[in-house]
Amino acid sequence: MGLTSHSTGIRAMDSQFDIQKQHAEDKVIALAGNPNVGKSTIFNSLTGMKQHTGNWPGKTVASAQGRYEAHGQSYVLVDLPGTYSLMAHSVEEEIARNFLCFGEPDVAVVVCDASCLERNLNLVLQTIEIASRTVLCINLMDEAEKKGIRISPDVLSQRLGIPVVTTIARKKTSLNALTDAVWRASQVSDSWKSPVTYPKPIEEAISLLLPFLQEKTGSRLNPRWLALRLLDSDASLAEELTACLGHSFLENSRLKSALTQTSNLLARYDIDSDTFRDMVTSSFILRAEELCKETVIYERPVYQFRDWKLDRILTGRLLGYPAMILLLAFLLWLTIAGANYPSQALSAILFWFQDRLTELFHFLHAPSWLHDLLVLGVYRVVAWVVAVMLPPMAIFFPLFTLLEDIGYLPRLAYNLDKPFQCCQACGKQALCMAMGFGCNAAGVTGCRIIDSPRERLLAILTNSFVPCNGRFPTLIALITVFFTGISAGFKASFLSALLLTLILLLGIGMTFVVTWALSVTLLRGIPSAFTLELPPYRKPQVGSVLVRSVFDRTLFVLGRAVAVAVPAGFLIWFMANISVNGTSLLQGCASLLDPPARLMGLDGVILIAFVLGFPANEIVMPIIFMAYLAQGSLIDPGSPAAMKLLLLSHGWTLQTAVSMILFSLFHWPCSTTLLTIHKETGSLRWTVIAALLPTSVGVLLCILFTGICRLLSL
Repeated sequence: MGLTSHSTGIRAMDSQFDIQKQHAEDKVIALAGNPNVGKSTIFNSLTGMKQHTGNWPGKTVASAQGRYEAHGQSYVLVDLPGTYSLMAHSVEEEIARNFLCFGEPDVAVVVCDASCLERNLNLVLQTIEIASRTVLCINLMDEAEKKGIRISPDVLSQRLGIPVVTTIARKKTSLNALTDAVWRASQVSDSWKSPVTYPKPIEEAISLLLPFLQEKTGSRLNPRWLALRLLDSDASLAEELTACLGHSFLENSRLKSALTQTSNLLARYDIDSDTFRDMVTSSFILRAEELCKETVIYERPVYQFRDWKLDRILTGRLLGYPAMILLLAFLLWLTIAGANYPSQALSAILFWFQDRLTELFHFLHAPSWLHDLLVLGVYRVVAWVVAVMLPPMAIFFPLFTLLEDIGYLPRLAYNLDKPFQCCQACGKQALCMAMGFGCNAAGVTGCRIIDSPRERLLAILTNSFVPCNGRFPTLIALITVFFTGISAGFKASFLSALLLTLILLLGIGMTFVVTWALSVTLLRGIPSAFTLELPPYRKPQVGSVLVRSVFDRTLFVLGRAVAVAVPAGFLIWFMANISVNGTSLLQGCASLLDPPARLMGLDGVILIAFVLGFPANEIVMPIIFMAYLAQGSLIDPGSPAAMKLLLLSHGWTLQTAVSMILFSLFHWPCSTTLLTIHKETGSLRWTVIAALLPTSVGVLLCILFTGICRLLSL
């Protein structure tokens, strides 16, 4: 049967999981799976543009829901966080487990990678124990075929006792088999299955708990699975079990007595809590291995020679880091060279519209101060932010998403895992750091992928040590004017990209230093282990990449920047146009900040520009030009040659430019990033520390560099 995406509005249904139902008859489908198995592709293909994105209630992990129709039935598809297990060792695992247990999905669909089915079956077996109706979707069959892997879905279905379908998610027609299987599964009655047999001591312990649990749980939970969790003393389930089965459930005398008996039984076998978990995990692994021996045939070695050759370069000891640096330089060159002309064109359009607004104000005979405030103040700041931010983001974010789609970003985390481990942090921090190049706020949000609260906080506090897209215009302008020459062309853009890469490497190096310093002081701890899967290299979906990068990243970040640029426009205009004793507030504040700024090799104008640029880093240079020329609104100095002449006339030297670059690289995060940090940490203390850390580093480096230059009379 075909499937269609709904286009009507979505109404929220009251629930602890906030399921977006339109009608009571809608079926809820839970979509689970390991990372990098094509789960998101299936979700997007089924739901189209009818999706709802937010956070799980009480959590900072992203939640995605969507709707589709098949066989005349409406379905709400809930995309669970990608996870390797349901043992609740992380927030993602806990969310996935709790939804399967207590969200009452009508069907659970587990998506697996056909090229590594044995590893994926661990999650499948755990899901079958929890969900009474489960469908196994073996995806990426085209990748498996390339690797000479053949799978017998019918045999696997018989062994597991659930429907098994094969798909190629990029081909939407291949999903018809999945929607058919989901529809059939939703029509049958609940039936708890036991896909795994545990060692004799554990089975005996389960049998002691089953009579009581079968009586108390009814059809709401699988009593066998619940017995296993109680034996494991899973504290993360307590609140949900109390809400589902009653406040007195865990305090029931019969249950406590049965648990005492099981504890004594396991003790006789010398099974402690760690041994118990190892035995349970081993049971899943051995069962998955057994199933694959019966249903999977490998016609040739699984690891493709193409992937092996690429990984020797991209993850090799000798070539991995140079390849990473060269790739970064190439992306920056594309961004710099590609954003120049679109930025100029967009600026011309926006400032042409500014002239039309001016004509409108004159036509309406509006007061001149109102025109200056709204047009030359607010609109001009917003226009500048859009013209400067949009073209680079429209290039950088799709390129970043392209690397993600190809499969390189997990290899980036693999390369940087060892350095971060030396800093007593998590290798996943590399992914968050890479996201920070586009937007530090997005990088902070991306830290949710790190399971350990300590390591997540480390990643959040240090994310601003890599410059975001908003700082690139200032860095590029300074590099172009003072170091690579003011001429256009390939040579200038290439040298600019190379120097910018070196500056970014300084930011990355400082990230390691500060992460290590925090790990041995405020945030002591042992680095945690994590599973990192290197997916096969895949042909990117260009259309999907453009949609995700433009709508989910570029426009989202731009919208937040514009929102904070509006009040910044008001403030800057007032400070530039209100005078006290013949001196504008802007010039007065610059004079007050001049002494500490000189100590850093800067001047008061530069420092006040950074302060006023707090809402958006893109407006720092325009504020400097405005203050130097004593203008009442932001201005464009024109060509790089005019920019250099203006700066030199106000005492700038190479030393000033280097100090400016250092402080641009290391200073307080923008307002959007700090608001995101406060939201993610829920702590004003950590938000303040996140602002002070890079600022302290920047001030110290500037003072040190300036002192050395003066000592050497440079």
